[in-house]
Amino acid sequence: MVSLEAASDHMKESEAPFYLPQAHEVEVFEAAYGRRLPVLLKGPTGCGKTRLVRHMAWRLGRDLVTVACHDDLTGNDLVGRYLLRDGETQWLDGPLTRAVRRGAIAYLDEIVEARKDVVVVIHPLADDRRVLPIDRLGTELEAPPEFMLVISFNPGYQSAAKDLKQSTRQRFVAIELGYPPPDLEVEILRGETGVANEIAEALVQIGGAVRAMVPEGLEEGASTRTLISAAELVLAGIDPGSACRAAIAGAITDDPDLSDAILQVVAAYFGA
Repeated sequence: MVSLEAASDHMKESEAPFYLPQAHEVEVFEAAYGRRLPVLLKGPTGCGKTRLVRHMAWRLGRDLVTVACHDDLTGNDLVGRYLLRDGETQWLDGPLTRAVRRGAIAYLDEIVEARKDVVVVIHPLADDRRVLPIDRLGTELEAPPEFMLVISFNPGYQSAAKDLKQSTRQRFVAIELGYPPPDLEVEILRGETGVANEIAEALVQIGGAVRAMVPEGLEEGASTRTLISAAELVLAGIDPGSACRAAIAGAITDDPDLSDAILQVVAAYFGA
């Protein structure tokens, strides 16, 4: 059984989370919110899906309830259950129910990692009914106008067993994100960390070279997130080569040949 407290529950952020749009995702997200449409975010690991949701929650002035989905997550974990507390049976709302009750943005990260009954639970929230059935209470909770459902997944990891059915997909407005173009990615690294421009430019060039290795056997390329981590290590006083070894090569592969190939790229920019 999964603890309901394990879900991440965030209130409004006082300052805007840093986010630089890649295209028109902010406008599409705002339009979907205004028309009470749920949103599906698609994109590779570390490309900014979660950061976009945090930024939009701040921009729209809504609470954000985030649930990191995994293969033990059930529909009851999201909705709630009866628990024995102080000798009494009490109902405890799950994170999705809490989000609906207070008109928050509910973000289910990597939805395909959850069990199939989770998708069944969100279907009535993701169409024009906008209701959350709470079977154990024998009731349906109607979502207020402010509530929004957002889900995400990484198409690169989809399989026959872990994919979204058309009956689910077509309930959502899809926003597809990728890794930013180099000039924007440099700006993101500088904005996120304050790292020097020459370091940011070198890290972005390294990231692009590593992503080009995916057809050669690398499972996934260096994400913007890993480049930010490398920049943070540099700012902490770690030499750039060692920072890239830890945050990029060591983080994305255990294959010694691929790791060596990545470090050769790093050496071309930062030396051995």
